[in-house]
Amino acid sequence: MIYNDIRKKKKEVRVGKLTLGGAYPIAIQSMTNTDTENVSATLAQIKALEEAGCEIVRITVPNQNAAKTILAIRKAGIKIPVVADIHFDYKIALACAELGFDKIRINPGNIGDDDKVKEVVRACKAHHVPIRIGVNSGSLEKNILAKHGAPTAKALVESALYHISLLEKFEFDDIVVSIKSSDVPTMIAANRLLSDACRYPIHLGVTESGSGNRGLIKSSIGLGSLLCDGIGDTIRVSLTDSPLEEIKAAKAILQAIGMSGKCGLDIVSCPTCGRTKIDLIALAKEFECRVDAEGLSDVPVKVALMGCAVNGPGEAKEADFGIAGGTHEALFFRHGQVVEKIPEEKVIDRLLDELRRCRNNH
Repeated sequence: MIYNDIRKKKKEVRVGKLTLGGAYPIAIQSMTNTDTENVSATLAQIKALEEAGCEIVRITVPNQNAAKTILAIRKAGIKIPVVADIHFDYKIALACAELGFDKIRINPGNIGDDDKVKEVVRACKAHHVPIRIGVNSGSLEKNILAKHGAPTAKALVESALYHISLLEKFEFDDIVVSIKSSDVPTMIAANRLLSDACRYPIHLGVTESGSGNRGLIKSSIGLGSLLCDGIGDTIRVSLTDSPLEEIKAAKAILQAIGMSGKCGLDIVSCPTCGRTKIDLIALAKEFECRVDAEGLSDVPVKVALMGCAVNGPGEAKEADFGIAGGTHEALFFRHGQVVEKIPEEKVIDRLLDELRRCRNNH
């Protein structure tokens, strides 16, 4: 991958059975939106996320009772690392480190004075639990905000570096850092500065990005820009939606920029024009729906859906197979070589047959 040539190598940090940083693959994260104390609902969502391809899951831990949910998670055999999201109460962080969470996410500035931070570091050291420092536009210290006048990129980085120094003061360096903002240019600028200034793995995300296309577009721009710079070791697409949609979006982003060798099916299709005599828009939508319904999205091949001969086998010759539309018919091709002509109404079935064949061969 080109990404490995430009990747900004960061310190390797172990999170459960996963390693972040170095040359390790970008890890996909999400966060449950269940009541953590509702153990059955939380477990069900984590299992669904794991099956969907989530590689790290975060759960909110607002109190001591919620921290005990990790015991049920461990008993259920969840394999992906589980992160405790903690704010304000350092005693909850202590409990999470002792109970078996794989990582804790805190903002050291709202945990309390240095003695409380030191206690958290001590517990994390003892149980080999890394800490993710989370900084965002709404959590800046008053003195930093007053100095910069707004949650600018430089202000966010200054806050992150301060929190890093706080942990390093107590000889702790199993650190992951995240700087998030709902403003995409600020998020991009801040993480570029952070990457130059620190040696720790960086978790990327556009916070509060929204729902639907708005959230997807903002996250794709923010994460994609930085990943193409070689910045980022783990990502979360924060959507006002089901966490499962976050995983789907994250996989699509990594696949679109060629940074994942395990995301499966890649569908390329032309936008159509006046030359198109086949209903390619409806065809493409139906194909994607049936691929998902049959569980074929993990087959690691490229399929091309082209509207006409101009965008047909020649332009799409790098695809494993595909079609080029004609007048209510299509040419079916493999690696740019025409195999047969098929009626429009049989195109979907032919593509699915080929996809099933590829799955069986893999």
